[in-house]
Amino acid sequence: MIGRSQEVEKLNELYDSGRAELVAIYGRRRIGKTFLVNETFSGRVTFKHAGLSPADEDANGLLRAQLNHFYNSLILHGMERCRKPDNWLDAFLLLEQFLQKIDDGSRQLIFLDELPWLDSPRSGFLRAFEGFWNTWACGRKNIMVVVCGSANSWVLDKLINNHGGLYGRVTYEIKLSPFTLRECEEFYRDRGAMFSRYDITQSYMIFGGIPYYLGYIDKKLSLAQNVDRLFFSRNGILRNEYDRLFDSVFTNPEAIKAIVRLLYARNAGFTRKEIVEKHKITDGGTLTKNLNALLASDFVVRYVPFGFSKREEHYKLVDPFCLFYLHFIQSQPETNEKFWQQNTASGQVVAWRGFAFENVCFNHVDQIKHALGISGVVSSSSAWSKKGGDEEGAQIDLLIQRNDNVVDMCEIKFTSGEFSVDKSYYRTLLSRPEKILEQVSPKTSVHSVLITTYGLKRNEYSGAFTNVVTMNDLFV
Repeated sequence: MIGRSQEVEKLNELYDSGRAELVAIYGRRRIGKTFLVNETFSGRVTFKHAGLSPADEDANGLLRAQLNHFYNSLILHGMERCRKPDNWLDAFLLLEQFLQKIDDGSRQLIFLDELPWLDSPRSGFLRAFEGFWNTWACGRKNIMVVVCGSANSWVLDKLINNHGGLYGRVTYEIKLSPFTLRECEEFYRDRGAMFSRYDITQSYMIFGGIPYYLGYIDKKLSLAQNVDRLFFSRNGILRNEYDRLFDSVFTNPEAIKAIVRLLYARNAGFTRKEIVEKHKITDGGTLTKNLNALLASDFVVRYVPFGFSKREEHYKLVDPFCLFYLHFIQSQPETNEKFWQQNTASGQVVAWRGFAFENVCFNHVDQIKHALGISGVVSSSSAWSKKGGDEEGAQIDLLIQRNDNVVDMCEIKFTSGEFSVDKSYYRTLLSRPEKILEQVSPKTSVHSVLITTYGLKRNEYSGAFTNVVTMNDLFV
């Protein structure tokens, strides 16, 4: 299994803890939650059940289907046939009786996948699960319950941060995040796809670090051929994935997608107030819930731009897959099955790579800090632009504000060779630290950092940069 070593180690530690454990694993759809549990506990699962998708099903019909499916899972695991449960209280009673009957004192692992799907409207599922854990499971030292879900807001609100009967009952939580560039490289190599780091970085701009998407790569084809096959061919496997991604997880997918489309419109993101004004919606609990759902699923990050107050907190779309889809797929009314191969050097794609590489860096700040030798320094990261003047000239791709009285002003450039500084750009670089120093204490220093693919070409203007971080540094 690529990556996830810390998660595997912790899960095994919990399995051997000798006490009742309730473990919640969450993360965006396609991130590999089920794979993690299946691989880690292969041959050790006592009972496994996955909820049915609530799509296109009325509440009453869905509840009956979920109960029948749960009953069938019990039968498949060895329970003797009996009367089917009429509600979730009866269903969990059957599970308790089954586990008691086969109990030999060894660890009993119950894996409930897609738990939020089981909680259909007016089903009483959550109360029954609460009773199952509080009344029976938590008092049995050999019970370990692992639950997963892609509806992250449900997992957080109803389980981890529950203020009712399940308050404080989760003994451990794991949030699965997308692969890093290094883990993507390991994934490709494991499957015999020998891409260069230049191409792996571009693949990250498209697929993000989502194992499910990376698994569709055909090692016999180039990256460009794979992109055409998966996205731009008439029956491309991932061509309709964007809608599936939201429709299968969120109860209000159209409202969520509307927010995503708005955030896509500005690379630096929007404040909550701006989202309300531009989206023409009410600033209330529903918006909070939707934004929190996007944050929990790693589609969006929340940050305060340099020099601004907490009230100017921005929401920024950072999911590469969504950004790629909205930029290229949504805007293609007709299908050109070789679009990517024919446009790899076009102005549209070259400009997109520049913005997309900024996003890659935003998702690899830890690696950038490691390259700068400041991994142990407390810091905050943001994009920034100077208001009121020449906005383009005052725009900074990434600022790392450090607690050791240094601000790293990062310029991000994706090029096919060494980056070269000319006289005009040199003057621009020299003027920017002054704008930053206007908003910090006099004891602060500003370091100019270049983050680029293949490094900096040395010339009479290259001294404008204090440090250089290359693409290889992002693979650490």
